[in-house]
Amino acid sequence: MCLAVPGKVMDVRDDRGTRMATVNFDGIEKEICLAYLPDIAVGEYVIVHVGFAISRLDEDSAMETLAMFRELGILEEELGVESSEAGAAS
Repeated sequence: MCLAVPGKVMDVRDDRGTRMATVNFDGIEKEICLAYLPDIAVGEYVIVHVGFAISRLDEDSAMETLAMFRELGILEEELGVESSEAGAAS
C-alpha cells in the first residue's frame, strides 16, 4: 500500500536550494520535500506522498485522517517505521 499521509509542518528550511521541512505525523517525524508547495509555513498541515508534500490540508481533516489511520493500524506501516520507533517518537 502507499497512501498519502497528513502531517503538521514543524520547521521549514533551505537545504542546498530545496525547501525542506520536518513534518510530524502523530508523533513520528520525517524530513519532507516542499518543492511542490513552496509557500507552506510552520504550523500548517500537508498531505505527504513518498517524501513530498503534495497538498495543503486543514487541521480538522488532518486529525480525522490520522485517527482513521491509527484505528486501522496502518500509520506506522505507511511511514515505514516499527511500532517501537513510533512509541519512542511520541
